[in-house]
Amino acid sequence: MTLKEAVLKSLEDINDITNYLVVLNHINEKNYYDFGFAKTPGSTISAVLGDFIRNGDTRVKRIKQNGATYSYYLTKNEQNIGIEILSGETVIPSIKTTKNNKFKTYEERDLHKILSSYLKNTDTYSKTIFHEQSNGKDNNQIWTHPDMIGIKFLHLQTKASQNFLKSINRVDTFKLTSYELKREINSDSELKKAFFQAVSNSSWANYGYLVAFEFSDSLNEEMARLNQSFGIGIIELNANPYQSKVLYPSVFRDLDFKTIDKLCKMNKEFEKFIEQIEKLMTASEKYVLGAEKELDEFCDGYFINDTEVENYCAERHIPTNPE
Repeated sequence: MTLKEAVLKSLEDINDITNYLVVLNHINEKNYYDFGFAKTPGSTISAVLGDFIRNGDTRVKRIKQNGATYSYYLTKNEQNIGIEILSGETVIPSIKTTKNNKFKTYEERDLHKILSSYLKNTDTYSKTIFHEQSNGKDNNQIWTHPDMIGIKFLHLQTKASQNFLKSINRVDTFKLTSYELKREINSDSELKKAFFQAVSNSSWANYGYLVAFEFSDSLNEEMARLNQSFGIGIIELNANPYQSKVLYPSVFRDLDFKTIDKLCKMNKEFEKFIEQIEKLMTASEKYVLGAEKELDEFCDGYFINDTEVENYCAERHIPTNPE
C-alpha cells in the first residue's frame, strides 16, 4: 500500500471518529505501511489526513475537537456516527490512544542531553533552565526563560594575554548563548511561534538559537528570512550530537544586564549559573581548575562515547539515522 491507501484502509477499519495517533498505531499493528527510519511518523500521518481536507478529497471528513484538535472519519462511515456529534451538539469524548511500543515517542527535554553533548564538543558549558521552578505563577514565563543557556570562554594561550584581556574588559573573555529547543517544526505557523519565542527568550544573551530535532524542508526560505531579519540562529539537532549542524548562525549582541538580573531573581538555577561563571572568571590561577570542574559538574550532563549515545536514544525512543 501507499501511505495514503494505508490511512484510508485504517479509517475504514476503525469505522468511527479517530485521531492521527490511533491511525498510526493501526497502520503498524496491521503492517499496512513500513515507515522505515522516519523520525516523526505521527506528523506524517497528521499531514496526510490534513491533505485530504485541504485538497477537497471528499473521502475523508473531520470534526474540530475541544476547539483545537481535529478528529477524522471516512465519509462512507458517517452513518455510524451519532448526529449529535456531527452537528456539534455533543462534545466529542477524548480518544484514547493504544500504546504501541514501536512508536513510543520521546519528550522535548530528552533532547537536552543531546544538545549539551553537541555544545560540549564546541567547548560550550550548558545548563537547562526549568521555567516551572521560577518564582511566581506566570504561565507566560516560557516566553521569558530560555530552555538552555550556554557559555563559551575565550581561551588564550599565554598567561600574559589572559591577564591583559581580563584587565581591559572581563565581558570580552566569554560569550553567553540562549537556546530554545523544540522536538520538530513542520509548518510555517509552528516556525514563527517557536522563532519569536526564541527572540523573546534570548534578548539578554550575546547569541540566541532556535534548535529542533527536525525541520520541514519547505521552511528553509522562511528560516533564512527570519534569521536575516532578527539575528536568531537555527540549529538542526541530530541523534548523533556530533552530526548536529548550524543551519543559520546567530548575530552577536551586547549583554542585557537588566534582563540577566531579572532572570536571576526569577530562577535560582539561572542565578547559580551566573554565580559559577563569576567564580571561574575571578579565580586566582591556582584555583582555576577547581572552579572549572565545579562549573562542569553543575552544568548538564553529556555523553562520553558513542555507546552512551546509542543506549540513551534507544531508551528514550529517539529515532536515529540508519548506518
